[in-house]
Amino acid sequence: MAIWPVDWTGAAACRNSEGALFYSADSSERKEDRLEREKVAKRICASCDVRDECLSAAIARHETYGIWGGLNEFERRALLRA
Repeated sequence: MAIWPVDWTGAAACRNSEGALFYSADSSERKEDRLEREKVAKRICASCDVRDECLSAAIARHETYGIWGGLNEFERRALLRA
């Protein structure tokens, strides 16, 4: 099992944010609610000094859920296909 360096997490803008903003708390979340939740999370990511490190870590770990580095799982997959 690989150990990923996480020294960037202490500087993450989301560090003291509600985790439910970045991950759906409910599998039956309505689309409108998901879009609004993701918009708030992405606004936090937009001001983050370690956004690139976060996105790189998510891609390296093949994160399948949540907002990482300002991108949701669908956006990360599209980025990898490009």
